[in-house]
Amino acid sequence: MSASPETLLKVPLNDLHIALGARMVPFAGYAMPVQYPTGLIAEHKHTRTAAGLFDVSHMGQLRLVGPDAAAALETLLPVDVIDLAVGKQRYGLLLNDAGGIIDDLMFVNRGSDIFIIVNGSCKAADMAHIQASIGRRCEVIPKPDQALLALQGPLAVKALSRLAPGVEKLVFMIGGHFRVHAERQNIDVFLTRSGYTGEDGFEISVRASEALALAQALLAQPEVKPIGLGARNSLRLEAGLPLYGNDIDASITPVEAGLGWAMQKVRRAGGARAGGFPGAAKILAQLAGGAGAASRKRVGLVALERIPVREHSELQDSSGKRLGEVTSGLLGPCIDKPIAMGYVPPEFAALGTKINAMVRGKPVPMRVATMPFVPTNYFRG
Repeated sequence: MSASPETLLKVPLNDLHIALGARMVPFAGYAMPVQYPTGLIAEHKHTRTAAGLFDVSHMGQLRLVGPDAAAALETLLPVDVIDLAVGKQRYGLLLNDAGGIIDDLMFVNRGSDIFIIVNGSCKAADMAHIQASIGRRCEVIPKPDQALLALQGPLAVKALSRLAPGVEKLVFMIGGHFRVHAERQNIDVFLTRSGYTGEDGFEISVRASEALALAQALLAQPEVKPIGLGARNSLRLEAGLPLYGNDIDASITPVEAGLGWAMQKVRRAGGARAGGFPGAAKILAQLAGGAGAASRKRVGLVALERIPVREHSELQDSSGKRLGEVTSGLLGPCIDKPIAMGYVPPEFAALGTKINAMVRGKPVPMRVATMPFVPTNYFRG
């Protein structure tokens, strides 16, 4: 997107990013750090081996409050909300009536509310959609006064547990309220052991007024360095995680995107609460296969030549017939190979299938590969 500096919103840590030498770029209407002086590759590898701190305060945060909140939210998502235990987090998908993905999100049952995090570029539309759809059944409370930090990497728990004892007891996709001991103050946060890098780590919701003190306390730990959006993108791609607006959007269903795993049995055909979400007939038919099967599938791709393949590169079969296009692609810093994701017809989605990506008018051979490209390291206990 293009925007003048005067029209960009500032995240609470804006001045800190500038003081640390970050290169700031427009992203989702905000000025965001894309990288720091050490550069994207160093930031990426530091996150894989130690701990990286990401400012993701452009993301949207909201609460659903009321005894009917879980049941109401479940009418908008093809996942199990009602049975989610207190303290547990789940991945969800907001859908339109055609089964397309309006946005992907994370939500937690906190007992007193359902806490939701949505993508920054979609947050205004998401909140309006949720309010219009279920606002009569529960309170929909946006939280623009909250910042969001992500601490990611194998040493994230070591760094954070010094400041917030007890976080080490959490496992992947579990959250809780904690007090972080910063140098001059104690900071109350809500955090989950989760993230968008494929590594162990935490996402931390904190009052915007206390985000600077929290970030400084974390950056004072020897394991932690600041990481920008550039490495966040390369880390999530190596982890095989889709990016909204690139790999998933309102024209793509969860089945086409390879996200059927996010739909629990209770919402599928034969389940106790099967269907009942937007686009259910189409999505359940795609899951069943046969005549209603999806006509395309998201796949991972590895180039057989050392030529990076970027998004929007056309994918072709050996005869030059168009199959689809790359939705995300770059040189994976840890796998040290050009990797990509894209959509192809199901008959070209089998592992090992060779297809061509067109780069500057020339075919680059690629093979369909298993995702994630780099093994994930989530802490499951």
